[in-house]
Amino acid sequence: MSGARETDGGHPGRQPERPARPELGNVVVGVDGSPAARTAALWAAAEAARRGRALHLVHAADTDRRALFADAETIQSVREVGRDLLIRTAEAVWERFPGLSLTSELGRQEPVAGLLAAAGRHGTIVVGHRGLGGFATLMLGSVGLGVAARADVPVIVVRGEDERPETGTVLAAVNGSSDLGWLLLAAAEAEARKASLRLLSGWNVFAHVGSVATMLDDLDGTARRRVRDAKELADRVRRAYPGLNVEQHVEPGTSTPGILIEASHDADLLVMGRGRRPLGLGPALGRVAHSLIHHAHCPVEIVPHTFTAPGADAAADDAANPDAP
Repeated sequence: MSGARETDGGHPGRQPERPARPELGNVVVGVDGSPAARTAALWAAAEAARRGRALHLVHAADTDRRALFADAETIQSVREVGRDLLIRTAEAVWERFPGLSLTSELGRQEPVAGLLAAAGRHGTIVVGHRGLGGFATLMLGSVGLGVAARADVPVIVVRGEDERPETGTVLAAVNGSSDLGWLLLAAAEAEARKASLRLLSGWNVFAHVGSVATMLDDLDGTARRRVRDAKELADRVRRAYPGLNVEQHVEPGTSTPGILIEASHDADLLVMGRGRRPLGLGPALGRVAHSLIHHAHCPVEIVPHTFTAPGADAAADDAANPDAP
């Protein structure tokens, strides 16, 4: 309703606090000489340019481990190949993005550890969906899945066709009210692209069991709860990003991954949260994330629920003092 004001707790007329707007960090990309890694490097360069951030190229040569069984000449050869690869990749990036701030690193660690170390606390890691050498194919697990499962920062797996036309949509796979933290990062991605943000809540109707009557009651209640949660999330994102076009949809089906994979046809980026590790130990990458990493039609960004983006504290101060200069 035009002119309506939301209230905050027991304070009638007070506008709800505007959520903090996160800043997108520097971009780190793993390269290994494979076509998919080259595509990922160029995609990462475009992402860094949109963010106004630096791009850091990493080739994890794994020489510390190799040195245990290889001679010095072999190790030197591995290093030279890695240096040449980084030079060629940097030249390809600068050819398309001549003004981009770019650094490179020939790492001694194995690939997962090398990428995690390079990203620090606030970077975003980008990997291709297939690789050679240090970055083995994601379809076989290994590096890409290891990074996505263990990173404390966002990880983007570059999928989809090369040079695919832009759709103007960032898709966010939401599940409930606890998703707001990473969802604001998805909103920042959409804003950087001048795109719309589409919140999609997909749920599997076969997850509800029991008698027919009980199942129908559960389905009706679940549908209402999903719609309510999606709307509340969308409203909170709109308060943080008043100029951003935000849509919300709830879609039932027989497969949550299937719903999201189909929707990824019409997205430039699919963003989802990654749950907390059980008991705080080991990797945490669920069935839906696995399916999207392997089958989505666009790049997939996995954001840990524990991730805190740079600038969030300053943004929160601004929200509390909207009239401050």
